[in-house]
Amino acid sequence: MKQFTHIYFIGIGGIGMSALARYFRHAGKMVAGYDRTVTPLTQSLESEGISVHYTDAPEEIPSGFDDSTTTVVVYTPAVPSDHRELNYFRSRGFEVVKRSQMLGLLSSGKYVMAVSGTHGKTTTTTMLAWFNACASLEPDGSVGGGSAFLGGISKNFGSNLVLGKGNRLAVEADEFDRSFLTLHPDQALVTAIDADHLDIYGSLEHVREAFAQFVSQTVPGGVIICHSGIDLPLPSGRKVYRYGLEDRTADFHARNLCLTERGTYRFDVVCPDRILSGLELGIPGLVHVENCLGAIAMIWAAGFDESSLRAAVSSFRGVRRRMDVYVNTPRRVYIDDYAHHPEELSATLRSVRALFPGRRITVVFQPHLYSRTRDFAPSFARSLSLADSVLLLPIYPAREAPLPGVDSELICRQISLSDKAVVTKEGLLDSLRGRDLDVLITFGAGDIDTFCDRIRLLMEEGS
Repeated sequence: MKQFTHIYFIGIGGIGMSALARYFRHAGKMVAGYDRTVTPLTQSLESEGISVHYTDAPEEIPSGFDDSTTTVVVYTPAVPSDHRELNYFRSRGFEVVKRSQMLGLLSSGKYVMAVSGTHGKTTTTTMLAWFNACASLEPDGSVGGGSAFLGGISKNFGSNLVLGKGNRLAVEADEFDRSFLTLHPDQALVTAIDADHLDIYGSLEHVREAFAQFVSQTVPGGVIICHSGIDLPLPSGRKVYRYGLEDRTADFHARNLCLTERGTYRFDVVCPDRILSGLELGIPGLVHVENCLGAIAMIWAAGFDESSLRAAVSSFRGVRRRMDVYVNTPRRVYIDDYAHHPEELSATLRSVRALFPGRRITVVFQPHLYSRTRDFAPSFARSLSLADSVLLLPIYPAREAPLPGVDSELICRQISLSDKAVVTKEGLLDSLRGRDLDVLITFGAGDIDTFCDRIRLLMEEGS
């Protein structure tokens, strides 16, 4: 990459793409890019000195990025094949690479700690990055270090990019478009394998095959860590560990779980060589305790300072849009969450039930992708039926064109609750004002987060 002075990103506003853009900006490269819409993330990039425009037009590409000998182009696979700028660069002989390929190149020479899974990977990777920064035990005897490319905005770091000392690199290994197969990690963790991205894979069996290939690419002598509920063919010549919330057969598991008055959990972690007693995770939710076990297993395998890790667990502040608590009063609670797969919805709803037993839970869900809605409508309905009341927004299409007969009503009809409805985005706030709200959760990976501040104000009015 040293021969290139300019890096141009097509889809620069994506969470993974923006981390790469920030990395190259920090490395002294000239960085610019295109994205479809203005978002807080693209505005943040612009405030950091990165040029971003929002019209797919080759004439909008800034000067200096039109020389194929000095410019490399990075694109996200979510960009359509007929994208004008993408084809402009390809037709003129520029080096054009996927985001995952660039991440694979940047990880060369690092001790790569890759977190994969159809859900849970962003929080687990962010925990690992924080634990490394606070408690990693470096070869020179120093404590703390490591860099990271994250799939969300860490509240501790205030970014999706971490640049630290030492050789450790925590990365979120994304299964979409088989992107994670560009990595050959020293450590590979698998949080979950569920049917997802069936527009790419076609079946759960093909999803499993891709994860099997991913763990097989762990370097010889490396470490593979799997959730205890996962059954994958594992390569020989690697150290293999299992983790599970209260699975006493797993190498890493929790015991003495206790819900504190702050809504967080205190617990012991049983490791192969010790017991870490009396840990308290800084964010609520049983699902996050399980994510914490995976992150602890990874830092344990790489080396850590125990007292520093204890402090890191309690000071972890989470990831924006992952069980993100906006309001928490005796009368009203408002939580926003990125969940967009049935298993994720179920895990968060069960965690919230445990935190607020006996209270009425209202959910607003924005389905993400027509294909995912088509493939999982019955499963979405079962998960959403764990709530007491459900409002569905129209499907967020992202990269897809509409599919005949596929809309939010497809899910709504199958929800077993009587209190359910499909509402427009324009009518959402009025619909919420007309309800006696207790615990409210907004779910989705589209643009539902643009409502968070307005919903927070609405919830605070009744608190």
